[in-house]
Amino acid sequence: MKKIISVISAFLIFVTFGCTIEMPAPNQETKVETNNTTEMSVHFIDVGQGDSILIQSPEGKNMLVDGGKKEAGKDVVTYLQQQGVEKLDYVVATHPDADHIGGLLAVLNSVEIKNFLDSGKEHTTETYETMLQLILDKHIPFIVPNKGDTIHLDSNVEITVLNTGEDAKDNNEASIVLKVQYEDVSFLLTGDADAGVEKSMINDYNLKSTVLKAGHHGSDTSSSDAFIRAVQPEVTILSYGENNIYGHPTPVVVTRLKKANSEIYSTAELGNIIVTTDGRGYTVSKDYLPNEQGNVAETPLFISEKDLREETVGITNQGDGVVNLEGWQLVSVAGNQVYNFPNISIEAGETIYITSGPNAKEDERHLKWTNRQMWNNDGDAAQLLNEKGVVMSELK
Repeated sequence: MKKIISVISAFLIFVTFGCTIEMPAPNQETKVETNNTTEMSVHFIDVGQGDSILIQSPEGKNMLVDGGKKEAGKDVVTYLQQQGVEKLDYVVATHPDADHIGGLLAVLNSVEIKNFLDSGKEHTTETYETMLQLILDKHIPFIVPNKGDTIHLDSNVEITVLNTGEDAKDNNEASIVLKVQYEDVSFLLTGDADAGVEKSMINDYNLKSTVLKAGHHGSDTSSSDAFIRAVQPEVTILSYGENNIYGHPTPVVVTRLKKANSEIYSTAELGNIIVTTDGRGYTVSKDYLPNEQGNVAETPLFISEKDLREETVGITNQGDGVVNLEGWQLVSVAGNQVYNFPNISIEAGETIYITSGPNAKEDERHLKWTNRQMWNNDGDAAQLLNEKGVVMSELK
């Protein structure tokens, strides 16, 4: 069931009616918007010590999950604008901690919002009360979902609420947990859900997911052994601030994830991280957006294509400047085979190809690795590492 909050004498009243969360019926003819693509992208926005996640569906719908701390709000709004987001079909406040809802104040003041989902966990902070007041003033439908509810963002994407908690004992326990499924690829977004919530979800749901957003920024209060075994994540995103005072992520959690053979990406090291999927495969890449001077601040390279049988991998420079590849590496994950790039540069907008196998090419656009076969035809992820050994892009 879902609950929509309305205002009577400044008090919030809950009204119950249904188990599938739909956008309210418009008074006039609805204009169907589409981005004419079959891809979905999930953006893990770098907000420092906090969470903020943008989901862009194949039909061009947008959902924002959390907004980081209050001081991160401006950056979140800027990021949304850079992604062409003019309205948000759903905003989700997983729970009322400041590092999750603070930045939503700026979002509420800057972006049109169709629906607002909240855990229902009451909080007495000024930030939480200001957030509620903005929602009320702007007449945004305020929805408190129940476990098992589905959110209708896109006809191709299934979003299920696995946890919520207006009656939870603390804020973290109240975290809204979402499983986002697009055909064969899935995302588990856990807020700050703790080990107790994880245990409950293990008993109630199939948690296996392609990508996990680790709970509570990698704290050892979350990401239990049993939970990671249930999720079996191929990729794990850690959202935390560099040199934070909490020691996130804790070594025990990182060890558990590595033991599970999950590839780990962190916003503290990489900044904004984007997972793009067509519902079958997916890519993990760093997002490169112009800075205030209009320049791309960091190396904007990503793996744009891969043909295992032809033994060809394409590397594209999506930035505005020339990038030197000396010291970079291309890795065949299945066989732990490593190609070390020579002292060569790639022009803006250019794609170069690393080739191997009996038909390996070598010319201006092709770099020959070897005549041996380096890729497993049954499935082999390709990783692009920078000169510091940090994974900058991965194509499964």
